[in-house]
Amino acid sequence: MIKGRNPLNGEVVISGAKNAVVAIIPAAIIANGVCIIDNLPAIEDVRCLQDTLIKLGAVCELIDEGTLMVDSSNLNNWNATFDSVRRIRASYYLMGALLARFKEAKVALPGGCNFGTRPIDLHLKAFRALGAVIDEDYDNGVISLKADRLVGTNIFLDTVSVGATINTMLAATLAEGVTTIENAAKEPHIVDTANFLNMMGAKIKGAGTDVIRITGVESLHGAEYMIIPDQIEAGTYMIAAAVCGGHVSVRNIIPKHMDSLSAKLKEMGCKVIEGDDYIDVISDGNLSATRVKTMAYPGFPTDLQPQMVAGLSKADGISILTETVWENRFQYIEQLRKFGCDITIDGRVATIHGVSQLHGAEVMATDLRAGAAMVIAGLSANGITKIGNVRFIDRGYEKIEYKLKALGADIKRVKE
Repeated sequence: MIKGRNPLNGEVVISGAKNAVVAIIPAAIIANGVCIIDNLPAIEDVRCLQDTLIKLGAVCELIDEGTLMVDSSNLNNWNATFDSVRRIRASYYLMGALLARFKEAKVALPGGCNFGTRPIDLHLKAFRALGAVIDEDYDNGVISLKADRLVGTNIFLDTVSVGATINTMLAATLAEGVTTIENAAKEPHIVDTANFLNMMGAKIKGAGTDVIRITGVESLHGAEYMIIPDQIEAGTYMIAAAVCGGHVSVRNIIPKHMDSLSAKLKEMGCKVIEGDDYIDVISDGNLSATRVKTMAYPGFPTDLQPQMVAGLSKADGISILTETVWENRFQYIEQLRKFGCDITIDGRVATIHGVSQLHGAEVMATDLRAGAAMVIAGLSANGITKIGNVRFIDRGYEKIEYKLKALGADIKRVKE
């Protein structure tokens, strides 16, 4: 429940990156030893992966708030077909991790947010190139992989894919020889996953560029690692500050990761001040229209697209937002229209006519980032907003209502 129109002021500390931790937890399966993962976000996707690893035979427990211990020494099960696997998209990283460790894996098809076709064909193509035989049982929603041996090779990804890049890295860590991934994705969480694997003894070079080389090693050992800050969570609070007005200091971030958003907020009339590990956003709430196109990193993130549409709905003029990553990520638009947003969709292009005032509405979160967009719209609208399906928001935002309340928002979680 949100009572809108309060300016936001103060500091917000950003949690560990969801998109990194959901790859790093499965990566810990490959190690023969204990891994300590710090700066862990308290989100639902982490709880699902923790439950999955326990069912596979690992010891996986929180040793304090924000720190997870994973001991995979006695893990002896490659059959990951539990309900917890089906609930999140990133469970497909279990394929690469289990295949690396056991040369065999049986994994339920992933779930997560539904905003268009999100095939895993590039992942499977890479696994086959490394030597795996794959059985795709779509009737039962299970993928089975098996290899007598994994052998390094040259893999060209037909399209830039974060998931396929990470999954290929995971599978190739223990493969014989050298694996080269060409047309690799460059997102910060790919670099973070590679850094974690290297801490465990892997030999990965080039993460963050479009060519990654993995020299296979015989085994990985345990390590302690700190997750990078969440680029998307940081961006969500930056957009909220821009729309609501006020002065918000977004702390514990890597400002370089925010360059594409910072540039757009400046175009929209905000003052953006960067420090070593923080960004201050200062806004009077009067925004100007702009044009945005989502692209692979370092371009504007598709995971900030719904939040930006909510923000542009109150900008003066006509904004154009083009979605180039997912073909159906505008499913939430009907929910935004309930606030009085004036948005038209033509294929992958949203035309947003800014309005001077939004009004509170009763809406549903249709996916994780769409849920964040509903929160931003509610914060900037007159009256009361009620958002349902907050389980989606909990998948990627730690204590969102507490962090916003500390900035001055009138927001609370209620049970029906």
